[in-house]
Amino acid sequence: MGINTTCIIDDDPIFVFGSKVLLKNNGFASNIIVFQNGKEALEMIVPMLESEEGSPEVIFLDLNMPIMDGWEFLDEFSKLSNVQNIRVYILSSSIDSRDIEKAKQYEIVNDFIAKPLTDSKISELIKKIQG
Repeated sequence: MGINTTCIIDDDPIFVFGSKVLLKNNGFASNIIVFQNGKEALEMIVPMLESEEGSPEVIFLDLNMPIMDGWEFLDEFSKLSNVQNIRVYILSSSIDSRDIEKAKQYEIVNDFIAKPLTDSKISELIKKIQG
């Protein structure tokens, strides 16, 4: 379907494991990279963007993480060049309307998805991405 690399930025190993299985089973992406927090993700994604090789087409971003949370990641990520083609989906167990409103203020955020990921949520995403 044209997605080579997907990133999951989340510090919950059980969620990450389940999501990777679902994404692979649904043929979502051929390469899934996992980061424990926003800082770790930025340190790896920035060089990818600069080399224009293997930068992720899709990022699934958790909000609550240690070191650098999802909001801090978005603040930094939004400042980078070459990121307008990357789809960022916030994945959160919080469905707080304030979080959803805040997410809409970031141009780079495509959607807010309530955890957990499911087969049906993934097939919806595939439909949207293929447009």
